[in-house]
Parts: sequence; structure tokens; C-alpha cells
Amino acid sequence: MTPSQPETPTPDLAAVWATIQRLYPMYAELAREFVVDLPSCAAELESGTESPSAETVEQGQLWLNQMDELIQVHQLRQFLQTSSTVDPTSIAALLQHLLANPVHNDAMRDKIDFLLVQYFSQIAPDNLNDDGANLAYVAKAMEPVLGKVELKAPVWLTGLDRVLENARKCRTLNELLHGGVLEQGRKAKGQAGSLFYMPVALVAFTRFGYLMRRAFFRLMLAELNGILDGLSELESKGVETIDCRRAQFSAQEPVVRLRMICQSWKVMFQAEYSSGQPLRMLVDLRASVETALGRNTAGAAQSKVAANPAATAAKKPMRAAAAGVAASPAPANGSALPKPAPAKTQPPAAKKDAPEFEISTGTGWGADGNAEK
Repeated sequence: MTPSQPETPTPDLAAVWATIQRLYPMYAELAREFVVDLPSCAAELESGTESPSAETVEQGQLWLNQMDELIQVHQLRQFLQTSSTVDPTSIAALLQHLLANPVHNDAMRDKIDFLLVQYFSQIAPDNLNDDGANLAYVAKAMEPVLGKVELKAPVWLTGLDRVLENARKCRTLNELLHGGVLEQGRKAKGQAGSLFYMPVALVAFTRFGYLMRRAFFRLMLAELNGILDGLSELESKGVETIDCRRAQFSAQEPVVRLRMICQSWKVMFQAEYSSGQPLRMLVDLRASVETALGRNTAGAAQSKVAANPAATAAKKPMRAAAAGVAASPAPANGSALPKPAPAKTQPPAAKKDAPEFEISTGTGWGADGNAEK
């Protein structure tokens, strides 16, 4: 008697279709926002039929895969950080869809890396501190997406802790941006190759990205507070305008207007505003204020940044966005989970090569890096 061969498990078409139906509106909205030409899809996908044929499910999966190729990483970041319709369940569904994709190129890795951190940021409690966000805690929180993960981290993942330690040692945003820390993080991801998709590696990179976000926001808010303090000192001395050309403002920029812009940026940080944040603009504006106060300690370093044509070109659209923000600041919302609604002001268009950490924390942050209550 010939032994029977094990049968290949039949995919649960209803479950697959439910995922497709959950992701379709998100992809369609994203395509409208960034004017992406939608590939044709089955009529059942648009109608939301509850009893699709196997062929329809296959067409739906093909449509999602085609959209994955069309949507850029920076577009996904900006959309998910500013859309009020995306919740952790939607992000989890998108993550599981992308993790099941056999394509493992850099763009797919960067999308998954961002989504992992975005998901964890949305479900993490406001009072979670750096020490509490250890590998075991993150692994437990990520179980709805990754399942139970065996926490036997390979030695090469310990390099991420060294990068985090270097980030914690940074005392200014300029030091973080230009001190080589970001390059270390990107290099670690690039060198991981296919090992990036190991479950324990996915957990480790989730933790890494989350803690890097915290480091960014501590320094960003410290930078903003330093600018605002400097502006107050200038006002007390009767100074009404300062030279902010290095930050892509005017040679006689009104101090009052700069204060409005900085207050609006602070609201954005607290209110889930994120993509394309003017990090270098903040650094240069701080240097301009210090120069006006006669404390030009960072002047030389900032001049080098301003002299970089690529950096200057990148900052030009930020100035226009900042001007719009100053005219119509968004309302603050520092509430805990569920997440606050995004700021109403349209964010500046994100660059394709924008750093992955120009993103939001999922909570409001105080100057000391702790969540505001």
C-alpha cells in the first residue's frame, strides 16, 4: 500500500480576502494623496464582496503586490504619520502582508523597518522608559505581528546597543545629525542582509528604531527650547530682527515671527506631526540665535552645513512650510492612547532619501524626554 503524501495546506481564502479588503482602502487613499496611478483591479475588490472566488483573491493579492512596487518608502512614512484613519490593527495587517512578500530588497526592508517601529510606538504605554523597552518587552508587544519569538539574539545584533549608547551621548541635535551615529544605524541595517528578517532581528530593530526616535525627540525639543529661550533674551534686549539666512530665512527675520514658528513646531512634535520635519533647519536656526546673542559656539560647524549645496536645496521647501505653519498653527493635543489626531497643517513633501528617523514618537514628549501627561 502506497503511503499517502502529506497534503499542502489550503490557504484560508476568507482570511486572505479579509486582509486584502482591510488594506485596499488604505492603499487607494495613499495612491490618491501621492497621485499614484492605480493598476486595474477586480470589480469585487472595489465592491467589497464577501464571497470572492479563488481567482478574485489571487487578483487582489496581485494588485497589492503591484501597489507595493509603486509606493515609495517616504510616501508610506508620510501617509501613516499624518492619516487619522490608520490604527495599529491596520498597520499590523500591512506588516504581515509585507513580511509575507518574498521580495527582500532595500525598499521592502525600509518599509517593514518603519512599520515595525510605528506599530510599537502606537501600542507602547506613555510611561515606558528606555530601560523598560528591553528586548523581552518589545518581543511580547510585537507578538500580534511576529508571533512568539525566541530571544536568542546573535552576537552581531549587539552592535545596535553600541549605536544607541552613542546616540544617548549626543548633547545636541547637530551632534546627532552629523556625528556619524545615523550612518552607524543605517550600516547595521544594510549589513544585516537577509538576516534582517529573522524574528529576533525584527524585534531588535523595532527596539532600536523606537529608542532612536526617543533620542531624536529629546534633542529636538531641547533645540526648540534653546531657540525660544534665546529669542526671549533677544526680546528683553530690544532686538526685533536677526539674520537667519543660514536657516533659509531672511537677513532681517522678525523675532516675533520666529517665536510663532517655533511654537508651532513644538505643537507638531506633540501632535503626531512628523514626516519631513526640518531637523537641519532647527540646528541652523539655533546657530543664528546664538550668533545674534554673541555666542557663536556652533557657527563654524553650521557654516559648513549651510555651504553644502545639497543641504541648502533640501532646506528651501522647509522654509515655505514653516511660513505656512506660523500663519496657522495646529492645535496641541497631548493625550495618551488612543493617539491624538494629526496636525491639520499639511507637512512639507518628504524627500525620497529622507532619514528614517524624521518621524513621530506616537506620544507627546517633554523636554526631559518623558511622555507628557
